[in-house]
Amino acid sequence: MSGHSKWSTIKRAKGAADIKRGLTFTKVANAITITTRQGNSGDPDANPRLRMVIDEARSVNMPKENIQRAIDRGLGKLPGQTIEEVNYEGFGPGKVAFYIEGLTDNKMRTLQEVKNLFEKSGGSLGGTGSTTYMFAKVGEIKVKGKGGNSEEELLELIDLGAEDVEEFLEDNIQRYLVYTEGSKVAEVSNKITRAGFGVKSSNLVMKPKILQEVSDSETAKKVLDFTSRLEEHDDIQKVYANFDINDSLLKDID
Repeated sequence: MSGHSKWSTIKRAKGAADIKRGLTFTKVANAITITTRQGNSGDPDANPRLRMVIDEARSVNMPKENIQRAIDRGLGKLPGQTIEEVNYEGFGPGKVAFYIEGLTDNKMRTLQEVKNLFEKSGGSLGGTGSTTYMFAKVGEIKVKGKGGNSEEELLELIDLGAEDVEEFLEDNIQRYLVYTEGSKVAEVSNKITRAGFGVKSSNLVMKPKILQEVSDSETAKKVLDFTSRLEEHDDIQKVYANFDINDSLLKDID
C-alpha cells in the first residue's frame, strides 16, 4: 500500500481530527459550488457527486445555510468570483512525486502559494506532465466487509469486477479499497452493493503506478508533513503522492 491510500491509513491511525483537518468550510464550499455547476443541478438525488460532497460538509458540521449558499453560487444565483479547477505537479522531499487537484477563485494567488509550499519543503513545482505519467486515473471504491473470511471476500470482490484490492482494518472492521477502470466505477460499485457489501464512497483517483521508496524516518516525516501542509491549504482538494514508506519507519514519526 502506498501513496494516497497509505496516507489515508496513516491519518486513520492518527485519529478523526486529523482526517477532517483539511476539510475546511471554504474547501468544502468550493467543492459544492463546482460540483453543482458541473452536474447542472443542486439536487443531490439528481447529482450523485454533489451528494457525496454534501456528506463531507456534514461530517465537518458545516451549517445548512453555508451548504445552500454554495449550491446557489454553483447555480449562478449569487454574484461573486468564478471558481475554477486547477492542477499542480511537482516533487517534494525525497523526490516523491505529487499530483494535486484544487479549486480557486484566483489562479495566480494559488499558484504562488503552492509554489512556495514546494520550495519550503525542499522540493519544486513542475510543469504540466512532469508527474502525470507516474499516476493512473482509476475508480476507487471504499468497501466495508460483510464480516466473513477476508480471503473469500477478496476473491468475491475480484469476481465482481475489481482490478485490484487493498485491505485494512478500521475500528476493528474489515474494509477494502477496490480499484477498477474509471469508466466502470459506478457499475462495479452497484454490483458490490447488491452482493451485500457496504459501499462507503466511490471516486475517481490518481493511483501511483511508479513508486518512490522512502528509506529513512527523517525523510518520511518531511514527506508526511509536506503532504499535510498541502491538504490544509483552502484551495487544494486532493493530494496524490507516490511515496512508499515502510511501516517500520512510522513508529518513529509523531
